[in-house]
Amino acid sequence: MKLKNIQRFPEKFCFQLNEEELENLRSQFVTSSLEKENYGGRRYLPYVFTEQGIAMLSGLLRNEIAVQVSINIMDAFVEMRKFITLNGQMFQEMNTMKSKLLEHDEKFNTVFDELQNKKQSEFNQKIFFDGQIYDSYSLIIDIIKTAKNKILIIDNYIDDSILNMLAKKNKDVEVVILTSQNSNISKLDINKFNKQYPTLKIAKTNKFHDRFIVIDNKELYHCGASLKDLGKKCFAISKIEDREYVKQISNFA
Repeated sequence: MKLKNIQRFPEKFCFQLNEEELENLRSQFVTSSLEKENYGGRRYLPYVFTEQGIAMLSGLLRNEIAVQVSINIMDAFVEMRKFITLNGQMFQEMNTMKSKLLEHDEKFNTVFDELQNKKQSEFNQKIFFDGQIYDSYSLIIDIIKTAKNKILIIDNYIDDSILNMLAKKNKDVEVVILTSQNSNISKLDINKFNKQYPTLKIAKTNKFHDRFIVIDNKELYHCGASLKDLGKKCFAISKIEDREYVKQISNFA
């Protein structure tokens, strides 16, 4: 550009390339005008025009050839704007698709959880034989995981093994255990558990012989063996559907 027009091109209209940028430009667009060996080599680093600079440059060209060049510049400018617009829409659509996929993932997880809960709610009775320790343990864990608010466990002979099961419960689910004086679980164990998996409460009672688990004051399970002895002898776990029994047992907590 001529010196008299330099004031028309501030930094946001054009800027001078550095050596690294010029090398990158050479590698992408190999033209004779960019080769160092032509005409004794380039003595100064070239300038390049920004979007605003192109528009300004087109207004400065006057002769017949320059007018045609100006038209070509404006055509290129329009095509560039179209390209940016089209790509902008494409990226926007991609972001929209990503948001929808995330939304679908959340809905899928919700449906999957509901199906798991429904599967658990359809459980009525299961008999375990001697040696089925893991299977019986897994079923109790599945029952515990269904709780959203509260778990009531009635078992006269619990020990600290119950804590390993309760560590699988959902966050912020309260646990109340009713047990006898014969239970073998220390206050220290309870305090340590509560620091990581609150809240667990222990109460002593002699009003029960059998073992029960109540989930959210809605579901009642009868367990034929103490939770500490799962799978050591043949026993059954049964779901009691009578709502009146669920209410009566829940009232003890």
